[in-house]
Amino acid sequence: MGLFSAPAYAYITARVRARKKKLIPRDTYPKLLNMELPEIIRFIEETEYKKDVDELSARFRGIDLLEHALNRNLGASYRKLIEISRGQVNYLVTEYMRRWDIWNIKTILRGKYYGASEEEILDYVVSAGELHYPDLESMARRESVEAVIDSLQNRPCYQVLKDYEGGMLNRIEDELDKFYYARLLDAIGDSPGEKLFLKFLQTEIDIKNLKTLFRLKRAGVDREGVQNAIIPGGLELRGPDLIRLLGLSFSELIHSLDGYSYWSSIADIVSEEGTSLTDVETKLDAYLMNFASRISHYYPLSILPVLDYILHKKIEVDNLRIISRGKELKLSNDVIQNNLVM
Repeated sequence: MGLFSAPAYAYITARVRARKKKLIPRDTYPKLLNMELPEIIRFIEETEYKKDVDELSARFRGIDLLEHALNRNLGASYRKLIEISRGQVNYLVTEYMRRWDIWNIKTILRGKYYGASEEEILDYVVSAGELHYPDLESMARRESVEAVIDSLQNRPCYQVLKDYEGGMLNRIEDELDKFYYARLLDAIGDSPGEKLFLKFLQTEIDIKNLKTLFRLKRAGVDREGVQNAIIPGGLELRGPDLIRLLGLSFSELIHSLDGYSYWSSIADIVSEEGTSLTDVETKLDAYLMNFASRISHYYPLSILPVLDYILHKKIEVDNLRIISRGKELKLSNDVIQNNLVM
């Protein structure tokens, strides 16, 4: 996988620390909650998103302008990390960013399945992985799910996609997620920083599986359906424990989690009567972000500070989108704030 290179890590970690300082401070969000949508757009235009807002303002207005500017900036920020990294850090960042390839492939397949237009599909892609925007445009122009899959024959994920035999996309989407994590876990070396990176990824898998358990158990999906959606390789939710959780009802599930480290982050909002899955997912996302922040200081010359920036950038974009969408829908500030990852 390549040898550890201190100069390579020193360069990119210095760059991401500088980039992280430009992120919107946490104490700014309450101020944004007291603004109307036009004011929020003007505020964002004075930040790192200025170029994106200015260049897209001729094509879009209001919330659409904001959404496209956020997506474009996120993709460009992530591609820049790949461009400025070298050696092992480049390899790890590139593999980590393949999650956006998976996101985009699933988005395009879903769009084709439901008959969405090319423009509607491209509204939701984020060009941050190996698939660049022209690749995504070409895929979105294809006439069917099968044609999109055929266009990916030279991509690693084709080994999963080629098994699609028509019908609902759920199973193939689940297999794409499993493929992504299996490949990424295999990419990690044995340096101290990468061992912590491995622990983070295993924790992320646990968080994803926990969200899946909550969502599918609430929906009454049978055990086989839930099991098909579970991603192997977690840290705490694995083996006999995971098998046991798969067989529980929603009510039994929420009474069986207090032995796991994640429980403390959601214990005060989970109940049989009124558990909000959105609130649960928001709390779990915050847990993961805070975990990444803690470990980023352990090995300064490693992938960890890069990971910390990647997560904080994504959370910033998500929070700005939540605030803006909430304002457009005229939701109360309390409702919007409860959905922010802090």
